[in-house]
Amino acid sequence: MKKAVILFNLGGPDKLENVEPFLFNLFYDPAILNLPTFLRFPLAKLIANRRAPTAKKIYKELGGSSPILKLTMQQANDLELKLNKNDSLFDYKCFVVMRCWHPRAENVIKEVINYNPDEIILMPLYPQYSAATSGSSIKEWNDICIKNNFNVKTNTICCYPTDESFIEAHKNEILKKIENLNNFKLIFSAHGLPEKNIKDGDPYQWQVEQSVNKIVKLLDIKDLDWILSYQSRVGPLKWIGPSTENIIVENSKLGKHIVLVPIAFVSEHSETLVELDIEYKELADKNGCKNYSRVPALGTNENYIKAMSNLIINKQDYNFNGELFPPKTQCPKRFKKCPCLNYE
Repeated sequence: MKKAVILFNLGGPDKLENVEPFLFNLFYDPAILNLPTFLRFPLAKLIANRRAPTAKKIYKELGGSSPILKLTMQQANDLELKLNKNDSLFDYKCFVVMRCWHPRAENVIKEVINYNPDEIILMPLYPQYSAATSGSSIKEWNDICIKNNFNVKTNTICCYPTDESFIEAHKNEILKKIENLNNFKLIFSAHGLPEKNIKDGDPYQWQVEQSVNKIVKLLDIKDLDWILSYQSRVGPLKWIGPSTENIIVENSKLGKHIVLVPIAFVSEHSETLVELDIEYKELADKNGCKNYSRVPALGTNENYIKAMSNLIINKQDYNFNGELFPPKTQCPKRFKKCPCLNYE
């Protein structure tokens, strides 16, 4: 029996001339700009065109392209090996689908059809669910399946913010960075969202908080000085906070060592390698930071690969409705965008 595992990630441009088309794909997503198509299309074109020059400078810092596809393929390879080693009853094959650049769902589905699986398992590389990330990727995949008349039993692991191995992976990476450090501020940084999204029922912020609380509890460090903040704000809307930039400035001026943890990114890309490593370090140095360090994204961390493998193999332990497999800790009912609540 064959099982296809679809790993969802955002994607990134593979060369500088593809930065603007990548940005268009990002903003043309109805989960990002919730407007009718006739309005969304020109607005996405306008935003992409205006942001492309700044974005190109960012990708020049990375050598002219995003590393996210290469890194995601490494995760897929390690996960596939782990699955086939730990569950000999089935044949597993992992496929990578990017939401905003190649490989796109419309192309990957051809490979999956050729593989001819008995079951498909959707696994977002977003530990915390948001309608703008996991939700958008899952919907696109399901729509492409319908378009291609591809009807195979499909199960979805929508999120895993408090999975034990996922939390353990973060704990171990953090301990490597804070060993022998005194007077430091541990800053958990997650990609932000407009406040409106949360008020409309997106569970993302609540799930990020659950992840951080579990990690802090597992670290079990007396009087640990930590905070959760949010980065990558764009546009005029009010975003959830506090902002990572403000927290860095505040603690740098206090003479603190800064240790930054990317809590919602599992793959290195522009928002870790440029925003966190270059721009925020410059901000910290400018404001008197004694020492600035950043915990790496989990990537192919053994415990993270183990987390995904266990979630896939043991998914029946999390069975919600026969097709959806969320964590045992359910979102409060006010988060109507949570797929488990069936409001959408």
